[in-house]
Amino acid sequence: MNPINIYCENNGVTKAYLPGVSLLEVARDQQVALPSPALAALANHQLKELRYELFAPHSVQFIAYAHPDGQRCYQRSLTFLLQKAVRDVLPAYALSVQHSVASGFYCELEGSDDLSLSMVGALARRMTALAEADLPFEKAKIPTPEAIALFLQHGHVEKARLQQTRGKLYTSVYYLDGYADHFYGPLVPSTGYLRCFGLVPYYRGMLLMFPKADQPDALLGIAPQQKMFDIFREHKRWVDILQAGTVGKINELVQQGRGGELIKVSEALHENKYAHLAAEVASRSGEVKLVLIAGPSSSGKTTTSKRLAVQLMVAGLTPRVVEMDSYFVNREQSPRDEQGELDFESIHAVDLALFNDHLGRLLRGERVLLPKFNFDSGQRYYDNTYMALGEKDILVVEGIHALNPQLTEAIPLRHKLRIYASALTFISFDANNRIATTDNRLVRRLVRDAATRGATAAATLHRWASVRRGEDRNIFPFQENADVMFNSSLLYEISVLRRYAEPLLHRVPPSDEAYADASRLLKLLSCFEPISPDDERSIPPTSVLREFIGGSSFTY
Repeated sequence: MNPINIYCENNGVTKAYLPGVSLLEVARDQQVALPSPALAALANHQLKELRYELFAPHSVQFIAYAHPDGQRCYQRSLTFLLQKAVRDVLPAYALSVQHSVASGFYCELEGSDDLSLSMVGALARRMTALAEADLPFEKAKIPTPEAIALFLQHGHVEKARLQQTRGKLYTSVYYLDGYADHFYGPLVPSTGYLRCFGLVPYYRGMLLMFPKADQPDALLGIAPQQKMFDIFREHKRWVDILQAGTVGKINELVQQGRGGELIKVSEALHENKYAHLAAEVASRSGEVKLVLIAGPSSSGKTTTSKRLAVQLMVAGLTPRVVEMDSYFVNREQSPRDEQGELDFESIHAVDLALFNDHLGRLLRGERVLLPKFNFDSGQRYYDNTYMALGEKDILVVEGIHALNPQLTEAIPLRHKLRIYASALTFISFDANNRIATTDNRLVRRLVRDAATRGATAAATLHRWASVRRGEDRNIFPFQENADVMFNSSLLYEISVLRRYAEPLLHRVPPSDEAYADASRLLKLLSCFEPISPDDERSIPPTSVLREFIGGSSFTY
């Protein structure tokens, strides 16, 4: 066999190997210097496990835990480790990995209403023993009917259901010490890579904790997120009633011609939530005069503010919108980030003193001359626009800093109602494969950016890391300040978004660094049975999804 050339992007070295060489062998031979051990690799911009074998020339980038794909790889593998520990120690129970909260994954054992400290401790000790044994994660691709039978044999009904509805000929199965499971992405080579983790009792279950991104040998602390946890619990109860909490169940409903029904029920839930929210504002209208709405990118916060405004009018109130962007400081006064670039996402890009002064005067019944901002010149100006509040008027402010206490520090808390809106995905692939809320939002943004900004999927994917850093700095630290959390996700939305997003993602070329993320999202979308265009027409023009796919009756 003729040797093949492998170019290692980490050290810039090209070296010849015999066909069939594994990425793990290349990493060891090249002695790639990373801050922590390589967990996976991008081979020609496709994410692969280190046991993947190469039979043609490749450009390879090895990734460690600091890389987002490295973290996802570690989390998937650690979930499998916990699954195996449950099977070994508590075989009468089934693991359910439900959602991300408090810097970890919240898990429950089906059949147990309340995990004891001793049960959680026994699982943690078994996970440690499995990690110390350094057992390999082995992968095999087998005919889907065999995979379905294997999953049913192990009690994985939802895994079997999803494979039945996907219609694929073959399914990848991972094995750990003879125990089989399925995951939607690569795992680490062996359990020995999983030495740093935490498992602690949490609510009625337990919290699986992960290392810090920049310190893979140190655990993240538990971030208190009781309000976030409560909203997940509320929606879990709802999807359990509808029996639509997994992708397989949603696919079955769509295949049965019930996609329109799924849309109507999901939208009715949102309408009910908006009505309750407006009723709460109305019940406190003598005291609450300022509604603040924040949320991360593509969370639907703009539609949330507009639909809430409609419901406030139904309740007899008049919403008056104050644009936070109008209060930007002049360009020469704008703060700069660590790289010396203008940082428009910093709260100090807003003239906080003027903003608080105007809010205070408005709430005291005064007439205020409102500023405008010219984004081309980077200067504030005035065009004789005044505002004064009537007895039934409610100020509405929407923006990334709305929950930051600094933004409205001069306004007494009793006069404010703070709302956090986000697409908190509450469906999962199966019992131990969750769908990340971040990916849900990213698919929304891909579709919207292409439709409204002419942006390619590659351009949106390249910007996403910067967007996420801004959210981590400016939004997520303040989400628990909210008085109310609104979940803007819809059970049916990925089944609709698939038709819009897939063509965009298929246009990302393999030569582009964004190809790995595009491939990952295409795999996510491929799991969903698309809702027909006929059923899609039943999505109301006020739906939050219309903000992304078009056809909204609101102006953005």
